[in-house]
Amino acid sequence: MKSAFDLIRSPIITEKATDAREFYNKITFSVDPRANKTEIRYAVEEAFKVKVEKINIQTVTGKKKRLGRHEGKRSDWKKAIVTLKEGDTIEVFDQV
Repeated sequence: MKSAFDLIRSPIITEKATDAREFYNKITFSVDPRANKTEIRYAVEEAFKVKVEKINIQTVTGKKKRLGRHEGKRSDWKKAIVTLKEGDTIEVFDQV
């Protein structure tokens, strides 16, 4: 099994994700596209020492891009929205 920091790639810090963190105690991460809910739950609990209540996963399809006559595609990626138990927080996000 991969380590916690191999599965969790980076936090997503947008206006929508910040509102979800403040009002609903939900943290948004970009995760490994092959990870499932069980692995993500274990990784977040191990890495940040919090209790996870619920996880929602969304696969984001990469956009098609063109540069002149050459066409390409950005990579697909996976987003995990993690709901923490009431009272639990991740201190790194409290400063953002």
